[in-house]
Amino acid sequence: MGSRKLEKISADEKLRNLLRQHGRGLLGLLVLLLVVHDIFGTHGFLAMRRTADEIQKVKTDLDQLNKQNADLAQQVKDLKTDPATIIAMGRAMGLAKPGEVIIKIPDSQITPATSAKR
Repeated sequence: MGSRKLEKISADEKLRNLLRQHGRGLLGLLVLLLVVHDIFGTHGFLAMRRTADEIQKVKTDLDQLNKQNADLAQQVKDLKTDPATIIAMGRAMGLAKPGEVIIKIPDSQITPATSAKR
């Protein structure tokens, strides 16, 4: 029983000696690992920066889509209420009023001077 106690004491002393000799190095290594994890880890600095960039891109896309939505809503309103808009859209689609004749000239026959006048 006495020899076991001596062996246990010597094991405790070995641990103390080990910590005395390598404690600062182990602590430094632990701190280094924590810093590396905070920078490169799953929720580290770089991941948070990447996420912030993605959030900014989504906000920009959302603003652009909201602007397009407002423009389309205005077009719908104009098409429901403004006869000039309805006529312009019909003419763009190649429609004509009764009694009108539409003459289409192929692009290959249009000269640069003629196209500038249009």
